[in-house]
Amino acid sequence: MRVLLTGSSGWLGRHLAPLLIAQGHDVVGLDVAPGTHTRIVGSVADRDLVFQTIAHHGIEAVIHAGALHKPDIARNPRQAFVDTNVTGTLNLLEAAVAAGHARFLFTSTTSLMVRADVREGASTEGAWWMDEEFGPLEPRNIYGATKLAAENLCRVVSRDSGMAVAILRTGRFFPEDDDTHALPSGPNLKANELLNRRLTVEDAALAHLAALDRIEGCEAFVLSAPPPFTRDEALELARDARTVVARHFPDAADLYARQGWVLPERIERVYDPAKAERLLGWRARTDFASVLAALRQGDPLPYAHDPAWISPVLGQAI
Repeated sequence: MRVLLTGSSGWLGRHLAPLLIAQGHDVVGLDVAPGTHTRIVGSVADRDLVFQTIAHHGIEAVIHAGALHKPDIARNPRQAFVDTNVTGTLNLLEAAVAAGHARFLFTSTTSLMVRADVREGASTEGAWWMDEEFGPLEPRNIYGATKLAAENLCRVVSRDSGMAVAILRTGRFFPEDDDTHALPSGPNLKANELLNRRLTVEDAALAHLAALDRIEGCEAFVLSAPPPFTRDEALELARDARTVVARHFPDAADLYARQGWVLPERIERVYDPAKAERLLGWRARTDFASVLAALRQGDPLPYAHDPAWISPVLGQAI
């Protein structure tokens, strides 16, 4: 299948393109920055470019992974987010429908699920348990607002055209440090987040492959490493997460101590990817148990950490 992959020079794109090629797909990458798998340098906000690309290259399916992300808020005005994340998505959807495509993949984000009250902490019932039914959705920044608007465009176009659309709400997988938390350190924080809100970029890429093969109708999916907890532990997680972690992983505290790491005192939200496993047959290969296994054996950590990573920008060769 000839696939148009937007964001092909970005962190997800550079991992997803080789997997698509290995499965026999012909990948046409489109990005604002040059890259190994980017054939076309340009913006999805350029409607003529989008339509010409899909027609000229005989594209059969679109994977729309390109976007401005949360760290880009400090570098771009709100209008740029609307142009790229909303108008760009509409351009791709309408071009795909015009070309008669049967399927469309949209990379969204769990960030749009984080309302102000979620950001402030746990509810009275304990950790927020966040699956595809979680709501109401009230994004707290321009990134989340534009991704939610793009999701709704996906739903409208899918309903009106019959084109199958998978909306993949990915948890955290980027390699840079968190832009709001200085402690714990980057690798420590990433390990902690695999308990409840993170996945590796490799697993994110594999989820896109699964959706491309099995997409039906219009469905949203939360993508994260499978949490080791149950909903019955939500209240305890919000009060004393270390006791809950010790129940599931008795040696976690000792392994962490050897690294000079700390376990989270509280876990106030948990992303639940069960629907993706049920409907797409996808389950993240790397989880918190994988981290502990690496620490026990002295192996490299099973996720990337690069504090210097910055999303590619126009004119930047990578």
